[in-house]
Amino acid sequence: MKKEGVSRGWAAALGFSALAPFCLTPATAAETTKVSGDVLLQADQATYDPDKHVVVAKGHVEIDNEGRILLADTVTYDQSADVVTADGHVSLLEANGNVAFADHVTLSDHMRDGALSGFGALLGKNGRLVAASATRTEGRFTTALHVAYTPCKICNQPGQRTPVWQIRAYRVVHDAEQHRIKFKDATIAVFGVPLLYTPFLTEPDPTVHYASGLLTPDIGSSSSVGYLLRVPYYMSISPSQDATIEPLFTTRGGDVLLGEYRQRSNNGGMWLQGSVGENPNGGFGGEKFQWYAHLFGSGRFQLSPSWRAGFDAQVTSNETYLKRYDISQLDRLVNDVFLMGEQGRSRFVLSSYFFQGLRASDDNRTFPIALPLVEYTYIPRRRLLGGQFRLDVNGVALSRDIGTSDQRLTAEARWRLPYVASDGELWTLQLDARGDAYHTDTPAPLPSDSHYAFRGLPYAALDWRWPFIAPGKNGKSIIVEPIAQIVMSPYGGNPANIPNEDSLNLEIDDNNIFSFDQVPGHDLAETGPRANFGVRAESRFSFGYMEGLVGQTIRLKANPVFAAGTGLTGTASDVVGRFSIKFPPYLDLTERLDLDEQTGSVRRNEIYLTGIFGRSSTQISYLQLAPTLGLPAREEVNSQMDINFYENWQAFAAIRRDLISAQTLDNEFGIGYEDECLGISVAYRRKYTADRDLPPSTSVILRLNLKTSGEPIQAFSLFPQDVFSYTHP
Repeated sequence: MKKEGVSRGWAAALGFSALAPFCLTPATAAETTKVSGDVLLQADQATYDPDKHVVVAKGHVEIDNEGRILLADTVTYDQSADVVTADGHVSLLEANGNVAFADHVTLSDHMRDGALSGFGALLGKNGRLVAASATRTEGRFTTALHVAYTPCKICNQPGQRTPVWQIRAYRVVHDAEQHRIKFKDATIAVFGVPLLYTPFLTEPDPTVHYASGLLTPDIGSSSSVGYLLRVPYYMSISPSQDATIEPLFTTRGGDVLLGEYRQRSNNGGMWLQGSVGENPNGGFGGEKFQWYAHLFGSGRFQLSPSWRAGFDAQVTSNETYLKRYDISQLDRLVNDVFLMGEQGRSRFVLSSYFFQGLRASDDNRTFPIALPLVEYTYIPRRRLLGGQFRLDVNGVALSRDIGTSDQRLTAEARWRLPYVASDGELWTLQLDARGDAYHTDTPAPLPSDSHYAFRGLPYAALDWRWPFIAPGKNGKSIIVEPIAQIVMSPYGGNPANIPNEDSLNLEIDDNNIFSFDQVPGHDLAETGPRANFGVRAESRFSFGYMEGLVGQTIRLKANPVFAAGTGLTGTASDVVGRFSIKFPPYLDLTERLDLDEQTGSVRRNEIYLTGIFGRSSTQISYLQLAPTLGLPAREEVNSQMDINFYENWQAFAAIRRDLISAQTLDNEFGIGYEDECLGISVAYRRKYTADRDLPPSTSVILRLNLKTSGEPIQAFSLFPQDVFSYTHP
């Protein structure tokens, strides 16, 4: 006897009990028994045979249980054999978004085991897997035969149906719990062209953000180290820790092992990068065996709501090691450790600095070690006498192997009172007083000279600005603002027995022309009456703005402490200016000028141009420096272009050229492709300059980055087991 019915919302008690096992996510029997009722079945027709205990649903069958949805043309459930059969356009939507497709599905043991023919699956956002057949076991493993898999988007357009990259394999096992895909006899193809075969390959599925495995290697050739191969391995240690190990193999430059470790926490984080290398062809003649090492890093740690600590590390064992293997182009390394406390607007910092110079002219025995450096700033929340008060205390102890070791303590109190007149004039009065105490450890020139030096210096300053604004239509406006400053302070203040440690890099420019104290650091003091004046003009549009600034400093008499090349010699400083045109995001042009006041010649000229149009960009910089402080004149141009010439294809080129000697210093050009699924590039680079035992070199580098879901890190493994197996979905 058969019972029949036609329904688009059919839900009989018999249907609930019969079809509930089919709709459950197969995990454990305990989990299955916890689920009861609330199973929705919809079909054009449903029949039940009570003698054979068989339920048959036909026509647009849809079964929904706790967000897991099965669609098919026909579903048959044999209660006695515990076998579920689905036919015709079968699809199963998991709660995590994965979708499986098949022409025919046979499942048993409450959906824990089964077989699928004409199998296909959507994994994550873009992952696609197709196979001739597949089986499902233990409720988590899907084993497919004769498989093609890709994490890339596939367009259903003629000529665009081939994925950017894919993996074809004889057998694939997908672990739904570990979110891992394992391939046997796999071939990786890019744009349909096979590039790599491996008997074993594993990869995280597209739902994984990071997992341990082998990253795509870099392959290249360099005239200084020969052929090279960099093979990075990524280790996902925990949700807050990861590491990368990168062996670098070369044919003539030895081998290098690089490593990187990163850690994040609720209270901070740290990053460490280090390496060790050996080169049997080191030295100037290439006949010296050399060991290399370096360590870079940074860390920040929040100790309490008001206190935090941190460090920065940059050290290397060899002056040319970092450039030889393209680890870094830095030529001055800075190391520091600090403890910082902040309360309101006040701040305390206790730190220490160590420097390492990598230039040929550097002698690290003359570089100072700052231990300790103490900085304290006190800014009260309330105003003092209607103005803004600030107290700064700064102290440092410097020691070096060769040269002067000294200690300094500086205290500076500042009071500022701004005022806006009724006609729009902006007035600012500032009173400042500072005191310095020095102690030097070098022998005094004369027996009567002291190792101690003291200095006290006050000044009073008045700043005046009067902006004129001419508003226009459509967001257009013009602003012209004349600026004048007067600073009154006594002469002197720079005794001969005060060492100059932190004020050596003195140069007038558009950043400090309107500063009451134009000298950086504490050791050198700017003294005597002086005036700063100039004008700033700005024109604003709805799509950008243009700005110009010109300024100069005038003194009653020249200050002998300012050396030639600073722009502050004589009674009148150089005329400095800045001109900018910014139409974001397309155009950004800035020019900085320094004109000699007496001759009108250009002492310094800097031009920076950035142009962006779509995915194409251009960056050009020009630098011109007059000879100063024993350094020759300098004139260079640096240009970099990235042109998107066809869809996702980019051509790039860069050049740095010395215009005085008409010599190219280095250049680079290449071609690349990048989308959300693949990044590939080949680049040629030529360095024309030599640095001690590092001669001019030519290199060609091929980089390949296979992505899934747009993620930049893709981890593959060519081994059955990963060293660190943490996987984060």
